[in-house]
Amino acid sequence: MAQLPRSKRALRTGRRLVPALAGVATLAAVLVVVPGDDGAARSRPHTAPAAADGPAGRGRPDAHDVVLAVHGGAGSALSRDDTPPEKEKAYRAGLTRALRAGQRVLDAGGSSTKAVEKAVNELENDPLFNAGKGAVFTADAGHELDASLMRGSDMASGAVAGVKHVRNPITAARLVMDRTKHVLLAGQGADDFAAAQGLKPVTQDYFWTQKRWDELMKAKGKAGGKGKAKGADSDGQVTKGTVGAVALDGHKDLAAATSTGGLTNKMAGRVGDSPLLGAGTYAKNRTMAASATGQGEVFIRGAATATISDLMEFDGRDVASAAYEVLVKRLPKLGGDGGVIALDRSGTFDAPHSSEGMLHGYLTRDGKLVTKIFKEESPPNR
Repeated sequence: MAQLPRSKRALRTGRRLVPALAGVATLAAVLVVVPGDDGAARSRPHTAPAAADGPAGRGRPDAHDVVLAVHGGAGSALSRDDTPPEKEKAYRAGLTRALRAGQRVLDAGGSSTKAVEKAVNELENDPLFNAGKGAVFTADAGHELDASLMRGSDMASGAVAGVKHVRNPITAARLVMDRTKHVLLAGQGADDFAAAQGLKPVTQDYFWTQKRWDELMKAKGKAGGKGKAKGADSDGQVTKGTVGAVALDGHKDLAAATSTGGLTNKMAGRVGDSPLLGAGTYAKNRTMAASATGQGEVFIRGAATATISDLMEFDGRDVASAAYEVLVKRLPKLGGDGGVIALDRSGTFDAPHSSEGMLHGYLTRDGKLVTKIFKEESPPNR
């Protein structure tokens, strides 16, 4: 450490020299703890000073001035060479419809909470995605859906788990938040609550699609016909399929929402991270809003989204550095991968993922809409 200047004032007040040195030492400690960050930290004066930038592309924001982002699940990346134009068009159209649905809410002065609900509704209604209509099958050839929603202004939350007759689980989660004193309802009780609140029940046949049935048969074949609960690991879109949204409204309030059909061939009754606050979903105005997708058990054990928030609040990280730390550096050590969309109150957005790919898109304040479905558009382990 360089020797401090011996000014006349320092000589006259020698008793203050020790505290001054302690202050310098404290600053040095902060600089050591906080790894190389990107320029986003400099745009957030309340964060701790960052050390020298890390390797290019690691922990750097994807975009700024974002007001809404969605994801359609993490897993194996789509190949530009092997993807038919109509399939590319369908995936981009699905993400775009979700972004436009949320945008209509925000443009009308609506809340971020309503915006993420409406965005996720669109993805739940699209059979391409593993949520709502496109939900995968459990080991007993049924469908059990999970969802959660969280408001950043007061951290109010609602969630449902294991519902079998709710067309749009994220709306049921919103109702739990708005109309009960609880946070999470599960199983038959959650189905009954949704019906009592006016959500028209659907039969299990509503969720049936040929694609998901074929995936179940494939998964059961890999399990040796024993019905062992496992995902179709050869197809990451099956294993880690989830949808979600994060938003920032005109009042600078954040919100996050996540919805899923779970894992192909999962045990009946299995609940993953999507309906669990702090694992699959989290929103706090002081830090960020995040929706995760990946191997749910690992995201639960790693408290993925809450840890991102904690790194920002207590370690002075910016949103991109914190999300990268959790998704790319920590969770793989627990034995799983996946991704997250994370948005802070200044509009800084990042979508890191340790999986090969992650379907996602975002909308900026000036109306720019971006969708990313191919590996080269969003490389893993950045």
